[in-house]
Formats: sequence, structure tokens, C-alpha cells
Amino acid sequence: MHIKPFHSFLVILSTFIYGMSFSQSAYLLKPSRVFDGEEMHTGWTVLVRDNKIVAVGPNIPVDKEVKIIEFKNSSLLPGLIEGHSHLFLHPYNEVSWDDQVLKESRAERVARATVHARKTLLAGFTTVRDLGTEGAGYDDVGLKQAIEKGIIPGPRMLVATRAIVATGSYGPKNLSYDIETPKGAAEADGADGLIKELRNQIGKGADVIKIYADYRWGLNKDAAPTFTLEELKKAVEAANSSGREVVVHSSTVEGMRRSILAGVSTIEHGDEGTPEIFRMMKEHGIALCPTLSAGEAIAQYHGWRKGIDPEPEHIKAKRVSFRYALESGVTILMGGDVGVYAHGDNAREMEAMVDYGMKPLDVLRSATSVNADVFKIADKVGRIKPGLLADLIIVEGDPTENISQVRKIKWVMKDGVVY
Repeated sequence: MHIKPFHSFLVILSTFIYGMSFSQSAYLLKPSRVFDGEEMHTGWTVLVRDNKIVAVGPNIPVDKEVKIIEFKNSSLLPGLIEGHSHLFLHPYNEVSWDDQVLKESRAERVARATVHARKTLLAGFTTVRDLGTEGAGYDDVGLKQAIEKGIIPGPRMLVATRAIVATGSYGPKNLSYDIETPKGAAEADGADGLIKELRNQIGKGADVIKIYADYRWGLNKDAAPTFTLEELKKAVEAANSSGREVVVHSSTVEGMRRSILAGVSTIEHGDEGTPEIFRMMKEHGIALCPTLSAGEAIAQYHGWRKGIDPEPEHIKAKRVSFRYALESGVTILMGGDVGVYAHGDNAREMEAMVDYGMKPLDVLRSATSVNADVFKIADKVGRIKPGLLADLIIVEGDPTENISQVRKIKWVMKDGVVY
């Protein structure tokens, strides 16, 4: 943004209040090391002009108009990409999911999402894939547009709008069965119904289609498949014809198997995944977004004291399934189901991935280049290389040695603007 000199006081004030600053025309960034989305390099610098990365590597020549910024004992990374977010939710220990959907006004939920977007950006996550408004309609499209127009600070957004569920499977369900309550997603049935609903969501602005391939609607509230294989195939075919991918919520073996055969892009959660299922995913080029932290957060809300109490059985099982995923070589995304826990605490999932057996370098790749590749945005973000957008962060220390260093944010740039 271009600010006249006599407005400098207002710029300083707005910077203090909103965490925003204005962009220089060119920066030469000189950190201790540069992670380019694949590997860590020492002795590299990065030249940014306007909103693009124009040069990367050692000994970049610059003219006197370039502002040189040196960061000691720091690492420069691509802006991180959150792979599974719900900006319209906040932690369930504050207000239950049912009460958020049923009792919080849309105005309140948009206000909260605005705050969540800013916290996410300032935590170093310059892009999010937001997988459903959970009862807030198509307000994620409006939030995305407000960010793009510069009305509010926030990350780039890939949005799924309402998400799609089978009739009768989703909540809220805490009222009498003969009272029709608002739902946290759009209900659809049969191939024709699914296609009509996903096309409606595309028309409203969805970048990606999210379908619940299973949910907790089986006998005794066990998770069970919701759509048939043929229904899922038709939905994927229709979405793909518009250039959009289908992602699925699935935790059961059968739900995952149907999703794989239907040709979805990513499977979210995958709690009951087996070695065979993960091998199938790898063979079909389908990525896993494990959302480790969401399960831990919910267990903690129910009284589990992490590090003090023995791990609940479902946490132990998740460790096993994640190990199977690692051993299979399936592509693993970084996405924590943020909204179940606090926005701005997105790094919690990266720490969990290391705790569950992934190497810090691989976690950094998942949160940058891998997510960018799978989400088909690698021509814009996810790496540090000439021609890409200047979404960059500086963190203290070396996160390849200690992943928690990604929490120690010193500097955030999105689209060439410093926040």
C-alpha cells in the first residue's frame, strides 16, 4: 500500500494495532540459513522486489535502492501452509461445537474468524486450506475476499464452503429428534444429489469440495461409511471436471478404501488406516492429512493430562496408524484441524508430527512444498525460488534441529508486505 509522508503517524498507529506494515519496493534478506522448501542452505540470501522473489542464493548483486535486512541466528522459510483449518470454529473447551453452530450468531462467528485469520498469519502461516464453515454458510468466501482486498490481514485461503454430508449423519443432534436443527454441513444423497450440491458450492465460490466419506452415525455411534463407492466416484468426476479436487473426511478402513477407489485428492484424519490402506493411497497418489493434534486436544478437554497421565487408547492407536503411514511412503500433509484448538497455535501439529516419528526436515517440507504441490498452488507459494510470490517468514534458530523454533517468529511477509 502507498502511504503519503504526512500520514506516517497513522501508519505507525495502524501497524501497532493491526500488525500490518507497508511494503518496500525491494529487500535483500540475509538470514543465517535459508530453507527453500526442500533443503536448508547456509550463506544464501533472498532478493524480493515488490511482491515477487527475484533471486535466491549466495552473493546476489543489488543496487543502492534495495533495503538490506540481516537476521542473525535465524532461518528464512517459505510462508507455512496450514492444510486443515476451520477459521469459523474456536476451541471446544471454550464453547462446544454444537453450541457454536446453534447459539453463536453469524456476526459473532465472522468476527471471531477475522481475529483467527490475523492470528494465523502472524504465526507464520501465510496460506490455509479451510475445510468447512461448520454452519456458517459461505462466509469463508467473504472472509477470503476481504483478505484479498486488503480489508483485513490474513492468510491466502483455499475454501470448501459448507462441506457435504449424507442426510441424517451429521450434527448438531443434541435436541429432540422431532426438532429440525441447523446442520454443520450441507446434506445430499445419491449421485445426482451430490453433484447438484457440489456444483452449488462451486457456484458460491468453493475452491475445493469436502465430503464426509464416513461419520459417527453407526450403531452405538461408531464411525461408519456414509456414501457408496459409486456416489463418491460420480462426485469426484463432477468436481474434477471443474478443475477442483475432492477431499474427504474419513477415519474408517472402508470409508478410506471407497475414497481411494473413487479418486479423491486427500484423506483427512485416517485414524484406522492400515498398512494395506496406506499402500493403496500411495499407489493411487492420494495424500494423508493426519490431524494428530485435534485428537490430542479433544482428549485433553475430557481430562487427559498429556505428559502426566497414560495416553488414551485412541491416541496410542493413532501413533500406530501414523507409523504405518510413514512406513508406507504415502505423501503426508501438515494440517492440524485448527479450530478444535486455538488458531495461531498451528505449529502444535508440526510438533506432534515430530513427536509421532517424523523428521523435522520432512515436517517442514510437508508444511511448505508438499502442501503446495498437493493443493496445486506450487506455481505461487510453498518454495523460495525466483518467480514465486514473496510469502516468507523468519524464525529464530534452526527448525531442522528443533521443530519448535517455528514458533519463534521474528518476521512475516505475505505478498511482499511485511506484517
